[in-house]
Amino acid sequence: MWKCPNCGREFKKTEQQHFCGEICTIDDYIAGQPEEVRPFLRSIRETIRAAAPNATEKISWRMPTFWQGENLIHFAAFKKHIGIYPGGEAVEAFSDRIGEYGTSKGAIRLPLDKPIDHELVAAIVRWRVARLKD
Repeated sequence: MWKCPNCGREFKKTEQQHFCGEICTIDDYIAGQPEEVRPFLRSIRETIRAAAPNATEKISWRMPTFWQGENLIHFAAFKKHIGIYPGGEAVEAFSDRIGEYGTSKGAIRLPLDKPIDHELVAAIVRWRVARLKD
């Protein structure tokens, strides 16, 4: 295990990229990311906000999150991609549209070296909103 000398968090990988410090808002999260990644994060945030206008922004699991009675979607920056986390059912429902994006249980990886499919992100968020429990 590697322990960050700045924040004290422990990671399996040595020199694990992470955000040190307190993250209270999505603005804090974005400001703490590398400058070249911030435009991707801002555009994803705006896409989600437009698709779920009644959702509340918060930080959950140290990630930007949109909440509407439950977590709709999280997103986070990584070295080579932006991860979006709409849940396993959404990943399965959109498997035909996800195409070449990498996935894992409940997650979709949007590579930073390719244009982000904002229409796909919006469609997933609208799908999640439509399935909210009353």
